Amino acid sequence: MSFFPGIDPEPGDSFACDAIEDLIIPRSSDIGGFAVRRALPTRQRRLVGPFIFFDRMGPALLRAGEALDVKPHPHIGLSTVTYLFDGEIKHRDSLGTELVIKPGDINLMTAGRGIVHSERTPENLRGKPLSVSGLQTWLALPDEREEIEPGFSHTGAEVMPVIDSGGASGRIVIGSFAGLSSPVPTFSDTLYVDLWLEPQRAFPFPADHEERAIYILSGELEISGDRFAADQLLVLRPGDEITLTAGDQGCHLMLFGGAALNSKRYIWWNFVSSSKDRIEQAKQEWRTGKFDIVPGDEEEFVPLPER
Repeated sequence: MSFFPGIDPEPGDSFACDAIEDLIIPRSSDIGGFAVRRALPTRQRRLVGPFIFFDRMGPALLRAGEALDVKPHPHIGLSTVTYLFDGEIKHRDSLGTELVIKPGDINLMTAGRGIVHSERTPENLRGKPLSVSGLQTWLALPDEREEIEPGFSHTGAEVMPVIDSGGASGRIVIGSFAGLSSPVPTFSDTLYVDLWLEPQRAFPFPADHEERAIYILSGELEISGDRFAADQLLVLRPGDEITLTAGDQGCHLMLFGGAALNSKRYIWWNFVSSSKDRIEQAKQEWRTGKFDIVPGDEEEFVPLPER
């Protein structure tokens, strides 16, 4: 997904629970006919572990005649993670990858020194109503991996480890949690878990990772007596094990985080780097056509923003 010029998320209200370091209320923008809520980056919080970008796509219904068409655009210094709850997206990239991602699958595209990709509604679904719901996140690469060769990994939903514990269910998308480990490759300690809690169900969130956060997808979540509504991002204080308790309607959550990076990251448009000069170089390379093309999607591209 390309970094659109959305409005910066805003801090939430004060709260009593001292386990919460930051409460972020995402701001919504329209992209491709449906709402996208951006939770990261924000002025108050740039990263959680390696997560430097966190967008909630939809849920939305694209009418017949509408489609998702994110034209070819470049990335450096990061891995993009696409995870859908509903709908399908066709991915193409400059490595020659072409496939359709479906709900529960994981597309992990590592840009490294540079990659170009597009995301579009598959041809067979055009011309009919299409529901779209999911998450697009970026993982900043560690210092020694920022300029690696680009790569792509697709992991199907059927091989994801499953949580099934009396009122709690879900998938270990990336990393290790609750004694289970995902097969998705990582470059640093990373946590990404899709968790459903039935009404009033409590579930522990241990402090096994240096930095942790929770995005509430639906329902209401209670932590130490404080209640939090859907579409809020909670960043937890390091070292505190907490208990997650669902409200009366249950709760759908994404748990994420991991090890903090060793150095500062800069982000401009779709480029992430520890070096401002490297970002300037990437701008010039895209402006002058030095990036590779996307086979099968060569006719269009997203121009470099004039900002």
